[in-house]
Amino acid sequence: MLFRLFFIFIVSYGYSQPLLADWYKQYWDIMGTRVGVELWHMDKHTAKKAINAVQAEMQRIDKTMSPFIASSEVSLINREAAEHPVKISRELFKLILKAQTLSKKSNGVFDITFASIGYLYNYRAHQRPADKVIQNNLTKVNYRQIQLRPKTSEIYFKQKGMRIDLGGIAKGHAVDRSIQKLATFGIRNAMVMAGGDSRLLGDKKGKPWITGIRHPRQKGKYVVILPLENTAISTSGDYERFFIEDDIRYHHIIQPKTGKSARNNQSVTVLGPETTTTDALSTTLFILPTQTALRLVNSLPQYDAIIIDNQGVLHYSSGLKQQRTHNNID
Repeated sequence: MLFRLFFIFIVSYGYSQPLLADWYKQYWDIMGTRVGVELWHMDKHTAKKAINAVQAEMQRIDKTMSPFIASSEVSLINREAAEHPVKISRELFKLILKAQTLSKKSNGVFDITFASIGYLYNYRAHQRPADKVIQNNLTKVNYRQIQLRPKTSEIYFKQKGMRIDLGGIAKGHAVDRSIQKLATFGIRNAMVMAGGDSRLLGDKKGKPWITGIRHPRQKGKYVVILPLENTAISTSGDYERFFIEDDIRYHHIIQPKTGKSARNNQSVTVLGPETTTTDALSTTLFILPTQTALRLVNSLPQYDAIIIDNQGVLHYSSGLKQQRTHNNID
């Protein structure tokens, strides 16, 4: 769940001149992933200012919400919130409140306190906590143990040893904020992406943005191609931050009830009006059993999902069924 690194493949379609003067793009690394912006504007200087504004906004959010930056507000929360209420910025407070609302709606499937166990995993080093260690820390994974005080923008942990991580929602928030920044410059056609979270503003000047959902087991292969405009799209998958031990895949999307990697699905992509919610919802649906996930997304009128289950079978929410071409990714 932590700053998910699942890449959505977005390509320009229908343009034979990628260096067209009025299209501008830039990509860089931040928040533990690859981020980027691509936009259209008549004025070069305005376009560059807009891109710089997106870079600054993502830097600001990273410095506020990364659990790996010691001076961030999230790091401060994790150090001190079990000792006393911690006053935080209104922006971060609202985002945590949104996460808590989704936790309640999903009956704890989405839970930012997963980090109380999640931090014990090291995927690069192929390290995981022993079952006994997980069991001893499992009571700390409980969103109900977070106390929020709206009047003072304070947060308090009711149990020592708790941690939070906004990796399942912060990148989506950063993308939405970046789109808002672009709008202030009069940008009407753009794409902003951060890892597996993207938002498309308008179209590709008369053509749709073409988005591919990658094959979770075959690098470089895409199993679904979608023409999109004016939408947000987020993908959660088990194929970026993981290691395999004794034929078992250990990845970073943690099932809060077990403290272990979720096993029901290989990939979940969610489409909707804003990226903060598609980000969090893709994580939630990934953890749920496939049919339960489909029922949930079908109950949300503005959202759709494409799910690849643990057998490699494609599933579509009701709003996408008419576009379905096949059910197996092989």
